[in-house]
Amino acid sequence: MIEINNLKKGFGDHKVLKGINLNIEEGKTTAVIGASGCGKSVLLKLIIGLLKADEGEILIDGEDITKLNEKDLYKIRDKFGFLFQGAALFDSMTVAENIGLGLSENTDMPQNEIDEIVSEKLELVDLQGTQNLKPAELSGGMKKRVGLARALAVNPEFILYDEPTTGLDPITSDSIDNLIYSLSKNPKLHVTSIVVTHDIFSVFRIADTIAMIDDGVIHFEGTPKELMNSSDYIVQEFLERTRTQGSGN
Repeated sequence: MIEINNLKKGFGDHKVLKGINLNIEEGKTTAVIGASGCGKSVLLKLIIGLLKADEGEILIDGEDITKLNEKDLYKIRDKFGFLFQGAALFDSMTVAENIGLGLSENTDMPQNEIDEIVSEKLELVDLQGTQNLKPAELSGGMKKRVGLARALAVNPEFILYDEPTTGLDPITSDSIDNLIYSLSKNPKLHVTSIVVTHDIFSVFRIADTIAMIDDGVIHFEGTPKELMNSSDYIVQEFLERTRTQGSGN
C-alpha cells in the first residue's frame, strides 16, 4: 500500500502540490486526473523518488521514502515498474535488450533466464516474436507495449503509468486500456497500478478509484460512478471540458 500525507512540492515560487493526501489501495488501479499542469506527473515522480518532496510523507509498505538515502531509495524502486509517457526506449537496442536492461544491469541473472523473462513479458503484452526488432520498426502502440513489458520484467509490486495513451489513435488507445485492465486483474501479477492520464474515457475503462487534483490538493476521490454522478462544480466543469476536447470540438 502507498500512503501519501500532506505532500508538498514547488519549483521556485510556483507551488505545484500544496498538501496531497491519498491512499493507494493494494491490488487496485487508481487513476489520477486533473487539468494540465496540476501536478499529476510530479506526483508520480515523487512516489518513485525521482523528485524530492518539500514536505510531507510517502509511505510505501509502511516506509517513508522521503527520509531515505539514495542507496535505500534504490531498493524501494525495485518494487516499481514505470511506463514513461513516450515509452523511453533506447533506439540502438533491440526490443529484447530494452526489456531485459534492468535485469542485465542490476542483477547477476544469466542471459538465458533473462531471455525467458523477456519472452514471457512479451507474451503478456501480445508482442510475441518481436525480440529482434528495433524501436524504429515499431508503431506507437507497440512501443508503449514494449515499455510496459520492460516495466513488468522486474515483477513489480506497483506499476506507474504516465499518460499511457497520449499520442495514440482511439483504437490503439483502447487496446492499451484493455491491456492495463487485464494486467491489473491478473492474479499471478497482483500489481497495484497508478495511472496518470488526461483521457477521461480511459479512466472509466480502467480505474477502480479516481483521484482528482485541483489547486494542489486532492479535490475528489471516489469510484468512476461517483465521479460521474458528482454535483461538484469543479468536477463537472472538468468532465465537460474533457468530453468536449475528446469529441474534437
